[in-house]
Amino acid sequence: MWSISDIKQEGRNAFKANYWNCVIAALILTVISGAGGGAYANSVSSNASSASTSNEGAAFYFAIVAASALILLANLAVRVFLLNPLEVGCSHFFSKNTEDNTVSLGLIKEGFGDYGRIFGTLLLRDIFITLGCILLLIPGIILAYSYRLVPYIVVDEPNLSATEALKRSKELMYGNRWKSFLLDLSFIGWHILTILTLGILSFFWTSPYMRSADAVLYRTLLKEQN
Repeated sequence: MWSISDIKQEGRNAFKANYWNCVIAALILTVISGAGGGAYANSVSSNASSASTSNEGAAFYFAIVAASALILLANLAVRVFLLNPLEVGCSHFFSKNTEDNTVSLGLIKEGFGDYGRIFGTLLLRDIFITLGCILLLIPGIILAYSYRLVPYIVVDEPNLSATEALKRSKELMYGNRWKSFLLDLSFIGWHILTILTLGILSFFWTSPYMRSADAVLYRTLLKEQN
């Protein structure tokens, strides 16, 4: 049975052995995770402010709603067609780096190989997690942990369909979700230091360290269940 300390130690070793490539890959993933919601939230906030101070009536209000909807759709399209494959590619890089610390960033392009299947699998994952969050927050969090390994599996097991890849992730995470949550929680000290350094530490240590540990977790669960 895996331990949090072992996962973190192995992840840290893999990260430090290929430091700059891990930093760049983690930076890409950080940009991906914050790319959609922030821009949309800002646009809605500014548009709502404009609407509240305007006296031009319903037509202007509906124009703002339509513009906000278009921005949302554009953000969703960018995430689905570009950012999700990048997430897969970066996850694949971190996974391979746990086995061979000389791997290059060129592995990121693997996220765009077999594009249709990868696109469909990540889209299905996002839909399920979003629906879980809409219904209740807790089911959404549970689904997020259940499908945590999908970006790795979709490349490593190309014979699986979208639903099979999601099922495979659930199987690997079964009985490991709570412990995985504790693994994430164990980085809270690094998150506090990241805040104190105005986010700088995240780029050069916290984020690549966590991504490497997550990849080690995936590899460890594979070994334990095979």
